Amino acid sequence: MIELGVNIDHVATLRQARRTVEPDPIWGAVLSELGGADGITVHLREDRRHINDRDVSLLRETVRCKLNMEMAAVDEIVKIACKIKPDQATLVPERREEVTTEGGLNVAEQFGNVQKIVKRLQDSGIVVSLFLDPDLRQIESGIKTGCDAIEIHTGKYALARGQKDVSEEITRIIEAGKIINDSGLRLHAGHGLTYHNVEPIVKIPKMLELNIGHSIISRAIMVGLKKAVREMKQILNSCK
Repeated sequence: MIELGVNIDHVATLRQARRTVEPDPIWGAVLSELGGADGITVHLREDRRHINDRDVSLLRETVRCKLNMEMAAVDEIVKIACKIKPDQATLVPERREEVTTEGGLNVAEQFGNVQKIVKRLQDSGIVVSLFLDPDLRQIESGIKTGCDAIEIHTGKYALARGQKDVSEEITRIIEAGKIINDSGLRLHAGHGLTYHNVEPIVKIPKMLELNIGHSIISRAIMVGLKKAVREMKQILNSCK
């Protein structure tokens, strides 16, 4: 059965808008688990624009399902991850000026550094995933790092308009997924997935984990987080 990782960064984003103590992402994680989440995902950025060090420490103590920490491939954050020991670390690209992660990690251009960080994290007992575009060069480079999983960046698929463009993006993801599966790594996907576009991704062969945040948190404002997570989980389960 496919796993749903709920990204609660946007709970912290709302908190930071007033630089106050609420809404607390720890509470968001609890409600997400009650709604059926298989994992809680947070991105500890270098600029701490939403999730902060206190959050990841408390989440490590309270989350009972998988804790997945998204992170840049930089020494400061790697040290924190090795100390906190999330169940999974997902290496992502990061730029200060971006609103959200805008693409996959360019592992082909920084192979040596990424490979070194993958090993550091694994030596600390952490499962490592790489967030990559469905690009053959990046996927093959990612596999060679020795990582445990590859999460395909679905942003271009989510932004595609028209059946032709949508079909082309789905085909790219399917082809990348096959290479990942054939290598023996876990296949994950995420970014821009919503209640309306997630089904084709769920149906990709051997897809094991989806990480979804903005759409669930947006819906939760209207219907409640527990219900929002449960509804997304029902969609995932009905597609298999």
